[in-house]
Amino acid sequence: MEVQETRVQTDRVLTIPNILSMARLVGVPVFLWLILRPEFGGPQSDGWALLILALSGVSDYLDGKLARRWNQISSLGRLLDPAADRLYILSTLVGLTWREILPLWLTAVLLARELVLLVMVGILRRHGYPPPQVNFLGKAATFNLMYAFPLLLLSDGSGWISSLAAIFGWAFAGWGTTLYWWAGVLYVVQVRRLVRADAMPD
Repeated sequence: MEVQETRVQTDRVLTIPNILSMARLVGVPVFLWLILRPEFGGPQSDGWALLILALSGVSDYLDGKLARRWNQISSLGRLLDPAADRLYILSTLVGLTWREILPLWLTAVLLARELVLLVMVGILRRHGYPPPQVNFLGKAATFNLMYAFPLLLLSDGSGWISSLAAIFGWAFAGWGTTLYWWAGVLYVVQVRRLVRADAMPD
């Protein structure tokens, strides 16, 4: 079910939650560059990449919590937060697939879900509706994937820490992928209901 937000929404741009979301967006290309440095002859910078990913996860938690606590929920924030989530997922998929840490089939499964959601957003816009709000299931899926990716990056090594990271990383990846598609199916059902309601005669 859709999570309904009953708090007051503001049109302010420079709020602390929005600044945190903007900082997350700035970190996306830096994160991708750090992951791909070894592929282009540079030194391995996985530690710094993991740090940026961890900070992104913390800021993702904080921007939503602070927005609700300080009544700074904004139209811009509703766009920035899911955009940052998706860009981090996309950049991590590109980086880990390029380095052959993630199999191509898993990347294709996750990208296919994003394609389905883009189609749904296009249908909503054609009927005059805004993009769907992030629901609890979608957020839970993102959290699982954001745990999975740094663990899988950490697994690209040797020793017991890498082996343990691989076990937990693949567990989170499996849960996250399942929840990601489950949330996507719910979006499709929601869009279908709205479109059918529009098609019904008054």
